[in-house]
Amino acid sequence: MRREARQGPRWLGTLLFVPLLLAVAWLLTRPLLWLGMDPAAVKLLVSLGAFVLFLVCLPLRLRRVWAVARPWRCLGLNAPLGRSIRALAHGLFQAVLLLLGLSILLRFLGHAHWGGGLTMGQTINAVALMGVGFAEELLFRGWLWGELQLRLAWRQAAMAQAVVFSVLHTRFDQGWAIPLGLWPGMLMLGLVLAGQRSKDDSLLAGAVGLHGGLVAGWFALQSGLLSLEPSIPAWLMGPNYNPVAASPDYNPVGGLLGWLGLSIQLLRLRWHWGYADHNPGSKP
Repeated sequence: MRREARQGPRWLGTLLFVPLLLAVAWLLTRPLLWLGMDPAAVKLLVSLGAFVLFLVCLPLRLRRVWAVARPWRCLGLNAPLGRSIRALAHGLFQAVLLLLGLSILLRFLGHAHWGGGLTMGQTINAVALMGVGFAEELLFRGWLWGELQLRLAWRQAAMAQAVVFSVLHTRFDQGWAIPLGLWPGMLMLGLVLAGQRSKDDSLLAGAVGLHGGLVAGWFALQSGLLSLEPSIPAWLMGPNYNPVAASPDYNPVGGLLGWLGLSIQLLRLRWHWGYADHNPGSKP
């Protein structure tokens, strides 16, 4: 008797896929703590180990659950080099425009002035942070959005991945003010990145460039390219603004300036929301 075709992933499998990988990475790194390694370094290794496991297991899951023969292709990665480079460069350009606009507004309002530049170590750190864009785009706009599209309508899946992305990036344990500002900004960012992938005909490179450019660029600005005043209002830059320590954990999307920039990006991408392929396994 012929078996029925798969109807997409079960919700439990979707919910447990990444947490199980994190649990395996956590177990594998426990002996390092017993050997006296710094807990912060071990925590980083857990994240890196989980991502390596994610890269190994992802094509297996897509072949088995999504029923696709070319998993990297449907994730938007296996595309002609020229197309990917153009999409990556365009995403980086959009990130530069957003950060430049933010910097100019802060200068105009008297809350910042140009800094003295970056050290070699800070420059290397900023470039390395581009990897955050790749990892998170593969996770959220690649795997998660594809899984949700197998269960939900395309627009519902886009909103759902943005909700998950925003919730996981919002610190709800630090009072009500930070989530009140940061969560809407991260939600808009998740929609902007999904819109960027849609605009690029399902290629992931543009979203990687935009996301990685924002993370790396903001770190570079905080580290020395821009000197921010401690007196910046919380409503302008977000309630979690910390002018003392440059950290990639802080981003300015929790305030009015961040909302304004992301709103402009959403308007820029609005014409591309109707042209997405509803089958995550068929493009690019």
